[in-house]
Formats: sequence, C-alpha cells, structure tokens
Amino acid sequence: MPAYRTAALVAAFFLCLAAHAFEVKYFDVPRGSQPHDVAPAPDGTVWYTAQAKGELGRLDPASGRIDRFPLGRGSAPHGVIVGPDGAAWVTDGGLNAIVRVDAATKAVKVFPLPRGTPYTNLNTAAFDRNGILWYTGQSGYYGRVDPRSGEVKVWEAPRGSGPYGITAAPAGDVYYASLAGNHIARIDIATGRAQPIDPPTKAQGARRVWSDSKGRIWVSEWNAGQVALYDPASGTWREWHAPHPNAHVYAVWVDENDAAWVCDWSEGTLLRFDPSTEKFERATADGGYANVRQLSGRRGETWGAESGNDRLVRVTR
Repeated sequence: MPAYRTAALVAAFFLCLAAHAFEVKYFDVPRGSQPHDVAPAPDGTVWYTAQAKGELGRLDPASGRIDRFPLGRGSAPHGVIVGPDGAAWVTDGGLNAIVRVDAATKAVKVFPLPRGTPYTNLNTAAFDRNGILWYTGQSGYYGRVDPRSGEVKVWEAPRGSGPYGITAAPAGDVYYASLAGNHIARIDIATGRAQPIDPPTKAQGARRVWSDSKGRIWVSEWNAGQVALYDPASGTWREWHAPHPNAHVYAVWVDENDAAWVCDWSEGTLLRFDPSTEKFERATADGGYANVRQLSGRRGETWGAESGNDRLVRVTR
C-alpha cells in the first residue's frame, strides 16, 4: 500500500472513531467448540453453532448454563437463525443439509439437499416474508426450504462459487453476498432467479449482508476492509473504510436504530457505525485472535461468536 494511502488511513482512524461507553460481557463455551454463528432468541437464550464439535449450543445468559444438541455424525454447522416458528434453523456444511432444532422438545429434524446435489459448503440462511427459508452454499449454490411441505430446492449461483451471507429485507426481497464472486445478488423469491449486483470497489470480497429498516442492504467487504451500503430504490452505493488501515471486515449486522455493527479481524474488535454521523465506535478490543465470524442481536444487545477464544460476546447498548 502506498505510504500516502497508509498515512491517510491512520489519520482517518483518529478522526472517525467516536467515543461511547458500552457494557461488554463474555460467555465461555466448551473448549474446542469454535463457535461460528449466534442467534439470540425471543426467550432470552442465545443459540450458537459449535462447528468443530458438530453440535448446536444454547446459552442462558442469566445463569451461564449451556445446553448442547448433537446434530449427527459428520455434522459441521455453520450458520444458525431463529425461525418464525421459534425453532433454531442450522445450515450444516458437514451434513449438506438444513437442520431444525425444536426449542421446546429438542427434536432434531434434517432436511437433506436434493439427491445428487454436490457438496455445497452450506453457509447461512434467512426467512422471507412467506416463511420460506433461503440458504447459501460457498461452492456456488443457493436454495430454499419450505418448512410446511419439507420441499428443498437448489440452484447454481449465476457466477459460480462464493455465496456466503444472506438477508431478507422488510419488503420480502432476499439478497446474498458472494465472497469469491465479489458481488451481492438479489433473489426473486417467486422464480428463484438470482441477479448479481456489483459494488463500486473491485475484488472487495463481499462476505455478509444485512438489511436495515428501510430495505437498504449493508455489506461487509472482507478484502477491502470496508462496510458498504446499497440502496435498491436508487441503485446507489456508499462505502466506508473501517478505522484500522489494514482492516478485514468479516460480518455486518444492523440494530434497531439502523446503526451497522461490523467485526474487524485485523484489529480483533467489534465496531458500531452510525450512518448519520459516518463515524465508527469501538465496542470491544480483544486483539487479533478473537475471530468473530458473525454478528446478530436483539433490542439493546449485540452478540458475536469468538471462534478464536471459544466464547460468545455480548455488547449492551
């Protein structure tokens, strides 16, 4: 990187980093779990995927108790979300299947991908307005599951490998990010067709996406170290570099105030970005080995999974 560019970014670090007091608390999970994704539930508990152990965990933050749910031989769960039915829905790369875990009965139900589907490297899922689950696979696939009928469909991504994060906008549109493909894509939920949309920065490494309340799509750009905002109404983009000069922005999540939260692997921090002031606030400073892979939350709380430290982190706002 040219010296003038590095100097400019260092200066920006001090200019754009706002000050704010956050309450941070950590919750250890069983050693060797390597927690990947988190999903706070309406009942106050928090689901997480223990990717290295092939199981799903559920934390009670009030007591610290953790319940563990083995998902089957060969399981390697990546993403977890809470569905409209209150159950935990898991994208399991090891099983090449979507897995549902009932919060009340603890029953595990597996939805295998259609017979003959290659290894898809399942990643993340989101529910659309009709209660249909959409999922991504980094090997170059995306698809849907109808929880009512049990039907599972899969499509090849229009530009091959890379589909990673996925989100549903308030109006019902579904978007995914393609890490290897360096773009986001809008899925037509009626036809299943995906239309790529290119960010302004080339080779930016769009990794995860999240919609705000206005239906604008926030994107974490891993390679570029940026958080980006795409407005479908106008077709316009904006991008902001994270404070650290050599940032690698892994995940993005948008809170109830439409502030965007991101995790920077290079600095090992969680950052809050206020689009109204265009300033970042540092919420945590765990160092370069926290390895937070995904963010989620609920009103007043931001959650992340520290795969490098075998623990979950909660930031109270």
